[in-house]
Amino acid sequence: MKRPELWLYVAQRGSALVLAPLVLLHLGVILYAVAGGLSAAEILGRTRTSWIWPATYGLFVVAAAIHAAIGLRVVLREWTSWRDSSLDIATVGFGLTLLLLGFRAVQAIA
Repeated sequence: MKRPELWLYVAQRGSALVLAPLVLLHLGVILYAVAGGLSAAEILGRTRTSWIWPATYGLFVVAAAIHAAIGLRVVLREWTSWRDSSLDIATVGFGLTLLLLGFRAVQAIA
């Protein structure tokens, strides 16, 4: 395994370690909100009074963007003959797009 591939592998697995508990937390929060009959306004009222929720979801966005961009690169390399640097540029662009959209969503709850 080449050096950059090794670091991508480590980043992919590291982001998965961060994502796993955050996904469980996210699902738990959704179940709690639905079971409690909370409205969207009530949920936003709770998220906007604490820095913890935006920070948590900000970490979620970063981990998801890293994980998805690297995963997409791996899938495209396996399923296509795309191997040049344009693949790396495209997947970095994809990851940055996810970051931008994710942070816009986090900003909406902050």
